[in-house]
Amino acid sequence: MRKFMVVLDDSRECLNAMRFAALRAAHTGAGVQILSVIPPEEFQHWMGVADLMRAEARERIEAHFEVFAKWMRDKQGVNPELVIREGDPLTEILAQVRDDPEIGILVLGAGSDKSGPGPLVTQLSRSSAGLPVPITIVPGDMSKERLEQIT
Repeated sequence: MRKFMVVLDDSRECLNAMRFAALRAAHTGAGVQILSVIPPEEFQHWMGVADLMRAEARERIEAHFEVFAKWMRDKQGVNPELVIREGDPLTEILAQVRDDPEIGILVLGAGSDKSGPGPLVTQLSRSSAGLPVPITIVPGDMSKERLEQIT
């Protein structure tokens, strides 16, 4: 089954990327894979408590995922899959796309503030020529109604 992979993070634009992926998956009979990456810098200064911090990060991610998963199941009939990786976000996103041949589209949310679209959108856009899948960039300030219209 073809999957839309979307990156779960704490950004506001992540919400629109999730909506887009779920709506497209529901309309096309595809699945949704939600990837969250725990950056290594979270554990570098606290090696003695790294395992505890890693477990807390995973719990936080799983709780955040469950909010999106419930909405996707209840409203769109899509049962998303959660993947958690540790490392550099760009490296882990690229690795996940290459590791899972069912991923057909990478969906990212673009920030709408003055600082630009966000580091992932910027970095992945530069790497897009070497990706095995297309990237869909969803504007972070697009309304829910407009997202529903275009999906």
